[in-house]
Amino acid sequence: MPWFAWLLAAAALGTAEFFTLTLVFGLLAGAALVTAVVAGVGIGLLGQLVALGLASAAGLALVRPVALRYMDRTPLTREGSDALIGKRAEVVQEVTATHGLIKLSGEEWTARALDESHVIPVGTLVDVMEIEGATAVVYPRELLP
Repeated sequence: MPWFAWLLAAAALGTAEFFTLTLVFGLLAGAALVTAVVAGVGIGLLGQLVALGLASAAGLALVRPVALRYMDRTPLTREGSDALIGKRAEVVQEVTATHGLIKLSGEEWTARALDESHVIPVGTLVDVMEIEGATAVVYPRELLP
């Protein structure tokens, strides 16, 4: 098969990868590129098919598992309201199980106590345990283990 046919196959597989994001079509596109080089050197159809098979197997067996493992990692940086979890804040208005106000990262946030039995007085330092919408769920620092 001529080398430009393998290039067309690589382009088609690359396009399929763009739409599916499975890593399979992309690795097969890479194998087709390797095969295009083999065909360009002048090796016959049998050699091209062997090159395609070896490059495909190597990509699917070696590269794909490593790439999937890397993609499954949680991001090292948190963004948006997730970045506020674990931050320290100061109570501006008494915090109860239903309402309150804290100063968090220079902004005032509505807040509620994590433990429904707690009433957290003004001036107390608290830790943000989670964010629910626009409300910070907090717990007093002095009660943390």
